[in-house]
Amino acid sequence: MIRNYALIIILSFSLPSIGLSEKVSSSHEIRLSEISSNLNEPWGMTFIDDDNLLITEKTGEIIRIDMKTGEKHSIDHDLDFFYYGQGGLLDILYKDDYVYVSYSEDREQGKSSTSIARGFYNKDKIIFKNIFRAEPPISSGYHFGSRIIIKNNFLYASVGERGKGMIAQDITNHPGSIIRIHIDGSIPQDNPKFVNKPEWLPEVFQIGIRNPQGMYLSPFDDEVYISNHGAKGGDFFGKVEFAGNYGWKIIGWGGTNYIGTKIGDGTAWKPNFTKPLWTWTPSIAPSNILIYNGDLYPEWKGDVFVTSLKYKTLCKLDFKNNEVLNQKIIFQDQIGRIRDIEINSKGEIFLINSNSNASLWKMSKQ
Repeated sequence: MIRNYALIIILSFSLPSIGLSEKVSSSHEIRLSEISSNLNEPWGMTFIDDDNLLITEKTGEIIRIDMKTGEKHSIDHDLDFFYYGQGGLLDILYKDDYVYVSYSEDREQGKSSTSIARGFYNKDKIIFKNIFRAEPPISSGYHFGSRIIIKNNFLYASVGERGKGMIAQDITNHPGSIIRIHIDGSIPQDNPKFVNKPEWLPEVFQIGIRNPQGMYLSPFDDEVYISNHGAKGGDFFGKVEFAGNYGWKIIGWGGTNYIGTKIGDGTAWKPNFTKPLWTWTPSIAPSNILIYNGDLYPEWKGDVFVTSLKYKTLCKLDFKNNEVLNQKIIFQDQIGRIRDIEINSKGEIFLINSNSNASLWKMSKQ
């Protein structure tokens, strides 16, 4: 059963950014419609078509949702996942009859890795084959990253640094990087290793990130953008750059360690590192991003939607000419911690929250 909630959202409060203390406000009449409920820790979602949506539950299920009725259908699979801490089944992407899933793979003896598998779509059971696994496997339940997108014949994925800090600067390991592979798992011969970074691993496209859980291919400039969790502050939105280095954990983008000590010398950013386009201190815990290109709300075209776990907020960045001009709040504290955001071919916007009794929501303007 689909339930509707009409909300008049009028908010005025501060969400901080490095070097910028501003008052952000928004006034919208927003309708949130519950499409499907009783989801168990959903993490990622992807449309097969406007009538069918796939959702991963971190606990191990792949669910197909009938968007007309809200009915859920479980799809069997053979992924050897490790449900622990922040790990489990994570992002999911449907493209040209194939399903791609990022997940924390069980590598035995309590160790796991951010891995990516591909399988031909079947509504009853999907047989997957790994096309990437991060090395080395690590004994940690933290920071898998795991967001995936496809650009042309290339798959980009974020690989978190598993709570190991300076491993993000270790070019002999995958954690703390953006990887780029072909959709069949083969290695592009124009990756940095083969151009100007011979010491890098062949899959690595960019290094120096902490826990990037948001990624989106812009329909406007064909660039890949990410959102990244900082530590105690230092969340950011930025561009994926060839052979770039965002600097973690030499710098912390304005944040500190959780115990309050400096990250490096406390400098938010240094030359020779990739500079974020927007940062948040204190953290908002950005979980995914979406650059809107639908016809339903033309006034939002080109804007970046950012879902927040910590503040239970959907915020919007006014993004023009590769610059963030301001930040506004669409709504806060209405559906809990927001995990993912997706758009269908009509320009309709959908959200999932990150709870053990979660729901799929459709957001619309009155």
